[in-house]
Amino acid sequence: MGFTLIELLVVITIIAILAALLLTTFSRGKAKAQRLVCVNNLRQMSLAVRMYSDDFHDASPSPGAPGASITNLQMLYSGYKALIKSYVGLKGTSSAQDRLFACPADVMNANWIVGRKPPLPYRFVQQSLHELSAFDFSSYSFNGGDNVTRQFDQHSFAPPGLTGVRLSSVRHPDRTILLTELPAGFPYSWHDPLSHGANRPDFNGTIYNDSKNVASFVDGHVSYIKMWCPDYIPALFTNPPASYDYQWSPN
Repeated sequence: MGFTLIELLVVITIIAILAALLLTTFSRGKAKAQRLVCVNNLRQMSLAVRMYSDDFHDASPSPGAPGASITNLQMLYSGYKALIKSYVGLKGTSSAQDRLFACPADVMNANWIVGRKPPLPYRFVQQSLHELSAFDFSSYSFNGGDNVTRQFDQHSFAPPGLTGVRLSSVRHPDRTILLTELPAGFPYSWHDPLSHGANRPDFNGTIYNDSKNVASFVDGHVSYIKMWCPDYIPALFTNPPASYDYQWSPN
């Protein structure tokens, strides 16, 4: 006895629904696995930062701190890798093969920004950040603000952070970010690119309030948190409202 056309359509519909459910479940599982890799990466890297600090009289890994200026901000956030990589067993020149420094969600076709005029030297590209020498082949950033006041257009800002700060002097180590995924500084999310919130398109692309990123903290814990989006500068250049679960400032 054969199937009627209606019965065939019902079967096809059921199969399509089941396939959609399976794909959704697989996608969520993959995203969770990628976040767990980032959590583990940042936990190991944070331990390396602490080991470096212990060896250098509690100093933070702050390349470029002497004479830091509006034109070399990027080094404050990306230069940490050269100082701590030996503590995780890496020697020689950095490369895109340094897997500990590569977030698995940092993939091609994720809009990102590199190389624009100071103090916001960024433009959108279609490339994994851990493949770029501009960030020393790393998906992650040190909380490297130097607390030096700068002027941009009509606004003054002093990027808060840990450059030149002894880690033992941080007043709220459970709230102060140590390392984070690079998109957290703008913010954007590799893990949840469709995050919604106050849309700010002023970088020729979409940047969202409450985008979620993995971050490690001075006290050693690692969390998946929402990042605040200020009105006119990148998120990492100013502390968020108290309702958020983090801060950049050491005080």
